[in-house]
Amino acid sequence: MSYVKNDTYGMYATSESGNNKGPGPELMGANTLIGNHVHNPQEEHLGEIKEIMLNMRTGQIAYAVLASGGLFSIGEKLFAVPWSALKLDTANKRFVLNIKKERFENAPGFNSDQWPDMADSNWAETVRTFYDTPRS
Repeated sequence: MSYVKNDTYGMYATSESGNNKGPGPELMGANTLIGNHVHNPQEEHLGEIKEIMLNMRTGQIAYAVLASGGLFSIGEKLFAVPWSALKLDTANKRFVLNIKKERFENAPGFNSDQWPDMADSNWAETVRTFYDTPRS
């Protein structure tokens, strides 16, 4: 799924001259990103964005929750990926996460019925270190 398909307001539509009529890709509606696929540079599918977690103190996006594996949400594993680790691939209308699939499969993850305390600084540091992203 791509953000263009989730665009109920037409903000990513292209005009007749070929220019975007809306704010994307610099500003994107959060709900248009839910369901977007995430691949690595080797073109391997890693998962899809299920949720975007906001830090209510800073107003920043903290994590994207990616789902991988399973079928119709059964048996899937969830991963909190720091937003800064994801890069928007506008040509393919998806995100890229620079990580090998084998390493991603061993990332700190959780099940939908056992969410971690994402505000816990120790947990956040573990995730940040795994993806080698800067402190926010």
